[in-house]
This record gives sequence, C-alpha cells and structure tokens, in this order.
Amino acid sequence: MICITGDMHGDLSRFNDKRIKALKKNDVLIVCGDFGFVWDGSKHEQRILKKIGKKRFYTLFVDGCHENFDLLAKYPESDFCGGIVHRISGNLMHIKRGAVLSIQGYKFFGFGGGQTKEIDIRRESHTWFEAELPDNEEIEYAIQNLKNAGGEVDYIITHEPPASMKEFLGFEVNQISFMHTFFDRVKNNCKFKMWFFGKAHINKLVPPKYRCLFDEVVVLKNEKWDKEQKLLRKSKRKNIETPQPEQKTASDSFE
Repeated sequence: MICITGDMHGDLSRFNDKRIKALKKNDVLIVCGDFGFVWDGSKHEQRILKKIGKKRFYTLFVDGCHENFDLLAKYPESDFCGGIVHRISGNLMHIKRGAVLSIQGYKFFGFGGGQTKEIDIRRESHTWFEAELPDNEEIEYAIQNLKNAGGEVDYIITHEPPASMKEFLGFEVNQISFMHTFFDRVKNNCKFKMWFFGKAHINKLVPPKYRCLFDEVVVLKNEKWDKEQKLLRKSKRKNIETPQPEQKTASDSFE
C-alpha cells in the first residue's frame, strides 16, 4: 500500500493518521514537500529523524521551500526502486529532483522545489536557501529520466503545481518561475494518471488529473501487484518446505 499526503512542516502528529498507521513493512508514505523535519541539525532533530527512519514502512519526500537544503545535500545518495534518493535515516529518504521510482508496480516522477513568498524576511533570519529553486542540471536530469521512461509515468509528485494550475486555482499567480513553466512542459508532454502537489495548504481534487494535498491522505493500492507478491511469497515458502530433488553433476549430464 502507498499513502500520499501534503506538507508536514515537522509535525509528528501527522503520522497518527489511521491510514498511515495502517502501513505495513515495505509499504510507502510519500510527502509532497515541506516535510520540515530536516531543518536545524540539532540532536533533538536527529532523534526524530531516527525515529521516523525506524518505522516499518518507507517514508519518502520531495523537498518544498521549507527545508534546510544545506543539510539535505550532505546526506549520501543511494539507489532506491530504480531512482536516486538521499538516505536520511533507515527507511526515511529524500527523493532527488527528477528521479523516477518504480514502487509497487507504479512509476513515480518526483521533483521537489518551491518558491518562498517571504524571501526578504527569511533572508534576514538566514532561513532562505537559493537551492529551493531547481537549476538547469536538475531539469535536464528530469527530462532525461522522463525520456528513459518513455514519456509516461503513473504518478507525479511535486511541491509546487504547474503554472497553469496556479492560475486556475488563483494561487500565488504573481509568483510564477521557470520551475512552474517547466512543470507545464511536463504536463503537456508526459502521460500520467494523477499529479499530486502540496504548497497551497488545501485539499482539493481538480479533475481529471490533479490533486492538491495538505493534511489529507490518499491511499493507492495496486491489486495486481499485491496478488503477484502474495503468490511470490507462497512460492518461496513452498520451495523452502519442499525437499529439492538431487541434482545431477556436470559429468552425469553427459552420460
């Protein structure tokens, strides 16, 4: 099972949602940016990150505009489900911008980044990071990964919506950057089932293929994948329990 939700802003109580608490081993929680738990690098924060990383399910997040990008960049890169992540602690990982991950039979395209509206205030408090917006290298990396995926994924996970969606929602229409126009390119050139994003702090479905999330939790289930996994586990148990026939040696096989 896969759960998707919006901005957490470092609020541990969000893990108490009954759908998230129902996640089992190898299930996945995906957060659409502003995860907020990687912020000051304190010992207290490290304890919280370890606690999240020890959960039985995987927690993945794209970055938003309320993350400490200097700290995120220090975590080691690792392969996970066919894409690149920063491994924060145990089962807690940050999805590298532009990565395509294959999770439980679905393909996910993740691209973090956000645009702060209170830049001047955050500059003064040294809590604004230029890296909140992507660079050309990250965009090229994303384009290449989408080409490798044949221009088709199942789900898109971002923090910010495409420019056209911002205009449709009437949300921060005076703050449209090259990132938002890049997302419009993705929207127009990539096939996908649903685009999940956060940022706006509302829960809203925009038919047919866009969903803004804040504290709502959306559950994805792939019944075909679940059935295949059950059959695989059953087959493995059967192989363990059933004595294997004696194998012929190389010399015997040429008799």
